[in-house]
Amino acid sequence: MNEVITNAMIIDERDTVAVAVEPVEAGSKLVWIGKDGEAKEVTALSNIPIYHKFAIKDMSKGDFVVKYGEHIGLAGADIKIGEHVHVQNVEDHREEL
Repeated sequence: MNEVITNAMIIDERDTVAVAVEPVEAGSKLVWIGKDGEAKEVTALSNIPIYHKFAIKDMSKGDFVVKYGEHIGLAGADIKIGEHVHVQNVEDHREEL
């Protein structure tokens, strides 16, 4: 059995971002285990600091950014899979709760 080395994690299947659990350099693979038990991977398009988010789905400007199954903001610009997701490309969004 091959051991999969992961450097990222995801909490909820609805998430559009995952979290790097170690610093990852641009061009490196980001690997996590999906809820189906299978390894998923994307290539980092930019440096991802430890505990920062990266996109696991392409998002268009205005799309919800979802972490832990909850909306945490809106994409402030188009965001590509593997791109660092942080204050430079996420806008606050207040929802009617």
